[in-house]
Amino acid sequence: MKRRFLLGSGGAALVCPALAKAAPAATPLNLLIAGPRGGQTDRWGNACALAFSPALPGTPSVNIQNIGGLDGVSGANQFDALVPPDGKTAAILPGAALIAYLTGDPRVHFDPTRWVPVLAGVNSGVLMLRRPLLAAGINALRAAPPLRLAADKPQSNDLAGMLGLARLGIATIPVFGMRDTDTKIRAFTASEVDAVFLCGEGVPEDVASLTAAGAAPFFDIGELQSNGSIGPVSLLPGLQTASSLGPAASPAINTAYLAAATAAQLDFLVVLPRLTAPAVAKGWIQAATSATASLALSAAASASAITLQPAPVLGGALKTLALQPAAQTTMLAYLAKTCGWQPG
Repeated sequence: MKRRFLLGSGGAALVCPALAKAAPAATPLNLLIAGPRGGQTDRWGNACALAFSPALPGTPSVNIQNIGGLDGVSGANQFDALVPPDGKTAAILPGAALIAYLTGDPRVHFDPTRWVPVLAGVNSGVLMLRRPLLAAGINALRAAPPLRLAADKPQSNDLAGMLGLARLGIATIPVFGMRDTDTKIRAFTASEVDAVFLCGEGVPEDVASLTAAGAAPFFDIGELQSNGSIGPVSLLPGLQTASSLGPAASPAINTAYLAAATAAQLDFLVVLPRLTAPAVAKGWIQAATSATASLALSAAASASAITLQPAPVLGGALKTLALQPAAQTTMLAYLAKTCGWQPG
């Protein structure tokens, strides 16, 4: 009966072309991609645009526009300053833009805590240590010389690994300039570093590679919850979070760690401008819920070890980024002392 109905509808359109043309097409919507063509955020942006379109009211096409560099800062600036809250334009941004926000990067002129959440692509992170160091225990690590930690730069996901160790009172000497995981694994294998923080897409495979090189997992940074907290993650069953391994060295460093861990977990985020009315945002949020069930988007997320999380989880995460001045001051003082770094 369904086939007969479809054929009948098609025949009616052929017989009455004027009626078929009378139905106006839905006004196209826009997805601003904070990053260049061919980048990781661009890949997710294209996938989200395709998955959202059939689930949005009126099934409009979703046009994409790439703005700015890989870290998403310039794209986030333009989104925050220029996009009106009329529901016609959403943005997809990398979590790297949030790290820049947390660390007071002078290029940042946006406030992610005020964006309207739609969808998040969430990963986790694991701090790997050389096995003999891990076997010695936390107290021994606190008393030992600083750990040599492979890292990209202070304004990267590695910040969560550094602050996770700092909240446990374990000193580090970051070895910067290692932009990708392969470089970090080679440095570990060559005994140039003692610890590696793995975060992003494909973490389980990277954990396996480092385990083969003589490392063992120390802690993970957990998984985002809808209330903004960080709970246990099933990435490596039985592995504790940094927060569960012991009390924090100070409340301020703990707050900074939680914010950095939250930002590091957000592989990408889809948001609407601040002041977007709930009724206007509803269509995007419902489309995101439908998109997460689509075969193409869910398969892409699974292949990259990414979990697609709905608007409430992203909303809680964005609230966690609103650091109190004392926590940000403590974090910046830690970075200045540990690696001689300060914003700008």
